[in-house]
Amino acid sequence: MKVTIVGAGNVGATCADVLAYKEVSNEIILVDIKEGLSEGKSLDIFQKSPINLYDTKTIGSTNNYNLTKDSDVVVITSGLPRKPGMSRDDLIDTNSKIVKSVTENIVKYSPNCILIIVSNPLDVMTYQAHITSKFPRERIMGMAGILDTARYRAFISDELNVSTKDIQALLLGGHGDTMVPLPRYTTVAGIPVTELIKEKKLFDIIERTKFGGGELVKLMGTSAWYAPGAAAAQMVEAIIKNQKRIFPVCVKLEGEYNIDDCYLGVPVILGQNGIEKVIELDLNTDEVKLLEESRKHVKEVMGILENLK
Repeated sequence: MKVTIVGAGNVGATCADVLAYKEVSNEIILVDIKEGLSEGKSLDIFQKSPINLYDTKTIGSTNNYNLTKDSDVVVITSGLPRKPGMSRDDLIDTNSKIVKSVTENIVKYSPNCILIIVSNPLDVMTYQAHITSKFPRERIMGMAGILDTARYRAFISDELNVSTKDIQALLLGGHGDTMVPLPRYTTVAGIPVTELIKEKKLFDIIERTKFGGGELVKLMGTSAWYAPGAAAAQMVEAIIKNQKRIFPVCVKLEGEYNIDDCYLGVPVILGQNGIEKVIELDLNTDEVKLLEESRKHVKEVMGILENLK
């Protein structure tokens, strides 16, 4: 099996490192536009293999997409972070061009691959990659929900002083402050979280989750990479190993949740065909309202991309 990761920055390199360590695929190709960057990071990861005892071969490439030919799964992390003074429109314009170019190259050499988008703004970049690739929605998705639920679960673990392994959680909607965490579907070793954490404290945890990315930017001056990279790697693993894992991922909705033609995070089953099934939950009135607010926000951002074109 072969995996390609486009973008050898912190997120892409972390994703490659996690996949190599877990021996998810025989070969990992790391591609970047910066001369020598992907080659250096790939070599560094490969030289770690005798220490951590894995056989995955990591290969770097500066814009040579020939090496990506016949990849089974491709992760796209390319794009610029939002800089001071840069408007959301500017960021969308810049990154959509990058994602479009990368997607065209990937499709040329791996027309049957499954695409996972990590570039931001996540929901609209998934949209961009979808209209560029013309892939069926089963083979193109955005990584957001796994990262967001991981933050949510970590904060709950910290509050209760229990293992993160025992916490299961779910959220819907766009990636950002309009995401919709679902306390009703959050459990700790099968116990509803609402029985363990008071409503006010749980609300605070949810709010911290919504702005989890911003919290890290304030602390480090740049975006997170360990958790996002590991989250993307978990999606790749579920697909390559046909694990049938249930994860929240960004996908084009086609009538589910009474939403059409919008890219939102919802629970799906991930397997060898990509998105094997979109799971539709029976939401209550409050949850439907929050999801609708998230839908409006994402459609607004999608509209910006459409106007730019």
